[in-house]
Parts: sequence; structure tokens; C-alpha cells
Amino acid sequence: MTFARDPLISDRETIPRMPPWVTSARAETLEDVAFLSGAALNHLHLVLGRDDVPHALLRERMALRAAEACVALSGRPERAGELRDAVHLLRPGDLPGPAGEICLAWHRAVARPLTFKALCRALPHLQAERIAFWFDGCDTHGSGQWTPIARAAMVLQAVLRDLPRADTPALILADASLAQVLGWDHVVPLLAAGLKHADLRKREDDLHLACHRAIVASAINVVRLAADLARRATHLKAVAPKLRAKGAGEAVEMFLTRDAVVPSALPLPDRAARRLCDRLVELGAIRELSGRDTFRLYGV
Repeated sequence: MTFARDPLISDRETIPRMPPWVTSARAETLEDVAFLSGAALNHLHLVLGRDDVPHALLRERMALRAAEACVALSGRPERAGELRDAVHLLRPGDLPGPAGEICLAWHRAVARPLTFKALCRALPHLQAERIAFWFDGCDTHGSGQWTPIARAAMVLQAVLRDLPRADTPALILADASLAQVLGWDHVVPLLAAGLKHADLRKREDDLHLACHRAIVASAINVVRLAADLARRATHLKAVAPKLRAKGAGEAVEMFLTRDAVVPSALPLPDRAARRLCDRLVELGAIRELSGRDTFRLYGV
């Protein structure tokens, strides 16, 4: 029997694309947008369950995007390249600065499986009791009474009601709430990249509508990113046997799990690490991310 080919899968793309009726829809009412966000989340859930997606790397890239959005919400000028520098070029004893702190918070939030302890580690400047209240205690009706996005919006609203300028903690906890209800093992940053500054000042149904729209937009982008990283990771794994340097296998694993890597962090002598990075760039397996001749950063 011959099966019809899935129109959402191309020869070059093994990750199924988001259905066109989700990406092109122009819903206006809360009910219609909620339907689209549910469909987008369902598709994203299937993509996140695939073995060919480099999950840790995907979360780190999403965390960087979320951090960039939060930095912009705070009115600061730093963008992705500067945030990478603030995290990866930080020396012992140095302070990362406000933008770097935001980036580190998001990276800590996605690094470990979702637990209350992990959330407290990601947000060390907040009291554990307050995190517990916002994450669990503010839902007086019980989490079963809320859809995943409605509960995330409720957490977001609760944090910003108590701490109006705490955009980053509010968005981290909201995404954590969403991940918990959906049964995901890790925080998956979705809301920060899709919400505008004005959206964070909305309440009740207006905030719910903004969150649904943000989820649709972010889920579409994450599926595209997952497909791109899956292809790049497959290529990196394919060229790995060509590498003869001792420690090359560990280095490849680092590239498969980290947004950016400084050569000195690789398990090789400095000169050998730089040669390995140059070789992988020549093979098209990784990229130099900083655009500099010195203090370079590399990533898939």
C-alpha cells in the first residue's frame, strides 16, 4: 500500500512544520485565539518529543531569546551578542551586570529539570516562600480549573501585581507554570519572546488574550528553530568521526548542548582547542558567533 506523503514534511526537513492554518490565521476573539494556541502547543509538544532535536541546545537558544526580550523590556540596549559575552566571558569575581543577570537567570531556569528547588536557584534574589506562593498558592481555585495558558497568565499577573518591575522573574515563573501543567520536564521559554511591554500591564481576559497570541507566535518560531538545530546537530554528529584530537568527542557533546562555547572551556589544550574549532568551522559543523578575531565564541 502506498501512503500519501505528509505535506508538512519535506525531503530536507524531518521536523514537521507548523500547519499553515495555524501560522496564517488571524483570530480576534479570546476563544479563537485560545484554539490556535492550543493547536500550536500540541504541535510543539510533538516536536519536543522527538529524539533528533538537541533539547538542551534548543532550550539554551530559547533562553537567550527570552533574555534578549527581557533586556529590551527593561529598556536596556544589549542584544544577543552582548548577552553571550556577559555570560561566557565572565571571569571569576566579575559581576555580570543587569543584562547579564537577566541572561543568567534564564539559563539557570532551563538548565535543570523543573523543580521548586531549580526555580529558587534560577531566582536567588527572591524568597522561596514568595516563589512558592506565586507558583502554587495564588491559584485559589486549584490548577485543574485553568487551562495551561490561563494558569501561566494568572502566575504572571500575580508576580507583577506584587512586584511591578519584576518582568524577568514573572515570565520565568509563568513559563515554568506552563511547562508543569503540560508535563514538560524543563522550562521552555515561550512567553517572553512573544509579549510586548504593554501586554505585561494588562489584566484578566486582556492578559489571557495577549498570552495566547504570544504562545502562537513563539511556538511557530521554536518549531522552526528546532528543525534548524536538528539539521545542524545531525551534520555535526556526521563529521565527528573525522576529528582526531583527543577529547574531540567531549567537545562535540558540549557544542550539542550549549548555545555558545569559548575554546578555553573545551577539554583540550588551548592551541588544540582553537584548531578543533577552526576545523569544525571549515567542515560547516559550527559557526563563529562573535565576529571577532579574539575572544571568540563558537556554536552550532
